[in-house]
Amino acid sequence: MSTEVSKNLVESALERARYWASSRAFDTSTRQEVQGLIDTGNEGEIVNRFYRDLEFGTGGMRGILGAGSCRMNIYNIRKATTALAMYLKEFHAKDPARELSVAIAYDSRNRSQEFARAAAEVLAANGIKALITRELRPTPMLSFMTRHFRCAAGICITASHNPPEYNGYKVYWQTGGQLVPPHDQEIVRRYGAIKGYESLKHMDYAEARTRGLIREVGGDLDEVYFAKITGLMLRAKDLGVAERSRFKIVYTPLHGTGLFPVTECLKRFGFNNVMIPPEQREPDGRFPTVKYPNPEEPEAMCMAINLARQAGADLVLGTDPDTDRIGIVVREGHDYVVFNGNQIGCLLTEFVLEGLAAGQRMPVNPLVIKTVVTTDLQADIARHYGARCEETLTGFKWICDRIESYENGSLQPRRNYVCGGEESYGFLMDHFVRDKDAVAACCIAAEMVCWYKSQGLTMSQVLDRLFIRHGLYQEVLHTITLPGQTGEARIKAMMAGLRNDPPLKLAGSTVKIIRDYEEGRELAVDASGPKETAKLTLPKSDVLQFELDDGSKVSVRPSGTEPKIKFYVSVRDERAKGCAESDLPALKMAAAARLNEIQQTFVDLASK
Repeated sequence: MSTEVSKNLVESALERARYWASSRAFDTSTRQEVQGLIDTGNEGEIVNRFYRDLEFGTGGMRGILGAGSCRMNIYNIRKATTALAMYLKEFHAKDPARELSVAIAYDSRNRSQEFARAAAEVLAANGIKALITRELRPTPMLSFMTRHFRCAAGICITASHNPPEYNGYKVYWQTGGQLVPPHDQEIVRRYGAIKGYESLKHMDYAEARTRGLIREVGGDLDEVYFAKITGLMLRAKDLGVAERSRFKIVYTPLHGTGLFPVTECLKRFGFNNVMIPPEQREPDGRFPTVKYPNPEEPEAMCMAINLARQAGADLVLGTDPDTDRIGIVVREGHDYVVFNGNQIGCLLTEFVLEGLAAGQRMPVNPLVIKTVVTTDLQADIARHYGARCEETLTGFKWICDRIESYENGSLQPRRNYVCGGEESYGFLMDHFVRDKDAVAACCIAAEMVCWYKSQGLTMSQVLDRLFIRHGLYQEVLHTITLPGQTGEARIKAMMAGLRNDPPLKLAGSTVKIIRDYEEGRELAVDASGPKETAKLTLPKSDVLQFELDDGSKVSVRPSGTEPKIKFYVSVRDERAKGCAESDLPALKMAAAARLNEIQQTFVDLASK
C-alpha cells in the first residue's frame, strides 16, 4: 500500500471516528470510547474500526463487537433494520391490506438479546409488527417461525460458530430462506444509502409491546416445530423402544442454543439416555471451554468425547451456538471416530434415502441438493436410489432457494426435495425449515447410528460400503485467516492471481477444466491453453474450481462471513469400486497422500 493511500485511509477513518465521538445519535459511553482512541492517537485501531462501514452483505452482517462503523453494535443493527423495513414497505406497497410482520430470534452470544430487541424497536417504529422469541432459539427455528407465522421476513441475531468477540445479523425472506437476489441487493442498496444515524427511528420496547407492535413467542412455536421434527423418524417400526432407550448419547450445545430443542427432540425420537457435559451445558457468549464454538473443530468436541469414554456412550453429538451445524463422533470398539462434514452428509443421505425406499415413502421425482464444493459421493448416492442430485453455490441459502424454485413452480418439471447437505457440517431433511437444521440432524443421526448398530454395522463400515459401491472419495479443507483491511486486500489479490494466471498443471496432473463462477464460464484446457466451452448457469460468486485429469478437484473462495480464504480439495479413486474390503486401507493411504500433495502444491502456488 502506498504512503498516499495509507494517509488517505487514516484520514477517512479519523473523519468517521470524529463523527462517532461527537454525534448525539450515539450514547455517552460510545462517544467516550471513540474519543479515547482519538486522544491516544491509536491510528491502527481507528482504521480497523472505521476504515469502512460494516458491510451488509447478501445474507446480513457479521463483525467484531464494539463501537465503530465497521463493528457490530446497536447502531448498525438499527441501520440494517431500517433498510429492511424500507424495502419491505416498498415491496408490499401494492398490498396495503397486508399486515407486515417480521420474525426475530437470537442466540447465546454477548448482546444478542439486546440486538434482537433493538431490531424489534426499529420495526415497531416503522409500523411493522415484530414477533420475537421469548428466549434464545436456534437459527432453524427462526426459519421455521418465519414460514409458520407467514412473516414478510425474519432476523436472526447470531454469528454462528465465530469466536466470542463476534456477533451477527442474518436476514431471511418470507420463504424462510436467507436472502437471495434481488431482495438482498435491494436491502444492501438502501443500507448503503443511509449516511447518518440521527434519523433512524425506534420505539421503546415496552411501549411497542403495549401497542401490539411487538409480540413475544414461546411454547406455541416450540410445539409445532418439535412435532414436525418428530415426523422425520425413518425407522419407527424397525427400531424398538428398548434399543433406543439403551442407546447412550453425549450431546454438547457448546454453550449455545441447542440444549432445550435438541434434547427435547431426541426424547421424542425415543432417545432418553442423553448426557450433557456440565461445563458446556448453559448458554454463555464467552464460550469459556473452547477456542472456537464450532463442531467442525476436533478440539471443540474433546470435552464431550471424554464424557462419552467415561460413560461408554455410543454417540457424541455437538452443535454450534445457533444450532445449524452438527458434529458427529461414534464409538467403534474402544475408539471414538470423528467424521468430517462430507462424510456426515454422505452417511445421512444414504440413511435417509435407504430408509425412505425401505418404507416405500420415496416421493416421485426425488431431489437431493449439494453445493459445488461438497463431495460428489453425495451425487452418486442419490443416483443409486433414483434421485436427481443438483448443485448450487456454497451456502445453504442457495440450496433452499432451489427448493423454493421447485415448490413455487418456477423450475419445471416439479421435483420433490428429500435432503441435502454441504461440507461445512450442514444437513437438511424435508423442507419445512429453509436452512440447515442441526436439531433435526441430531435426531436423524442418532436414529442412523442406532439403526446400523442394530444391524451389526459401524459407521466406518457403512462408509466403506459406499466407497466399494461408488469409488473412494477423500476430501480436505484448508483455511488461511487474514484479518483486517490488509488481510482483505491480500485475499482479493490471491483470488485475482489465480483467476488471471490459473495453474494448468498441479502436483503432476494436468488441469482439465476451470470453472470461474464469478465470470460465469467454464474453460477446457488443452495444449494451447484454456478456452471457454460453456456458460455457467449459477449466480455469480467469487469461486474458482479446477478439475484435474485424474478426477481430483480443487476449489477456492473467500469466506462470506469471516476474514478467511478457503481451499477445498477432493480426490477420487475408481479402483475402490467393487474391490475387496481388505484392499481399502491401502487405497485410503494412497488417496490421503495424494490429497496432501495437491493441497500443499495449490496453497503454496496461491500464496505466492
